Amino acid sequence: KNKVVLVSGSSAQAITTDSCSPNTVHWNYPIYSRTTTLPERLVKAGKTKWFFITGDWAAAAALERVATKTIVANGGKVLGTAKHPLGTRDFSSLILRAQASGADVIALSNAGNDMINTIKQAKEFGVIDSNQMVLPMVVFLTDIHALGLGSTQGLQFVDPFYWDRDERSRAWSQRYFEQVHSMPTSVQASVYSSILNYLKAVQAARTDDTAAVMKQLKSMKIDDGLFKGTIRQDGSVAFDELLVEVKTPAASKDAWDLYTVKDVIPAEKSGYPIEQSTCKFLKK
Repeated sequence: KNKVVLVSGSSAQAITTDSCSPNTVHWNYPIYSRTTTLPERLVKAGKTKWFFITGDWAAAAALERVATKTIVANGGKVLGTAKHPLGTRDFSSLILRAQASGADVIALSNAGNDMINTIKQAKEFGVIDSNQMVLPMVVFLTDIHALGLGSTQGLQFVDPFYWDRDERSRAWSQRYFEQVHSMPTSVQASVYSSILNYLKAVQAARTDDTAAVMKQLKSMKIDDGLFKGTIRQDGSVAFDELLVEVKTPAASKDAWDLYTVKDVIPAEKSGYPIEQSTCKFLKK
């Protein structure tokens, strides 16, 4: 009871809204940029017609629901949705429906092996190499590494961390690689970052008292070479996030040289507006 809780690897926005706690920090991974910031950009760039391939579970449905609201609010439209259960192996009928819809963007509101298999089969049906944009909403560096650049080249998506972003991220990631023999994903980097900054807060507060540490955490600027931003009063971490594009095989220099950073989404745009939060303790 009454301990600091550091959350990495969950997309549930409720952690810092309906189920918020004064002692919880949601480090990664935020979904606002995936469901709001990026869809808004794409619709305004002319990609107004969308089709969703969505996992039939709560988190996937939430991604689609929030993204749909953004798309419609900015003048776009959703042409359809194809749902699938967890662990589906054959996505051919779903991909053909999405392809035939004429959508500008085929959004994949799923994750893990389901997302990987969707992309594999989208490549086989020629969708990846067509004028239709395939947009995985939850994808990690290790997923792209497993799929290979031949199947994923040209894909664009949001990621809060990329190991090859700058000298500081490369230095830390190389130390990680020497231990794990794999470059870190954003979740793995966020676990390290959250613990590192917690310890900095304890050191600065000169106590591990929960209230004192949380006050210190929320007053700190996060800039540890992995993430850059602040911890908001509702416990969500607002970081700069990256819009990345998967490289072609010819452009890649080695097995983990996978992304080109196309743009930086600043921290103030990556998180949902705090004035819209349903976090109860903020109202006090």
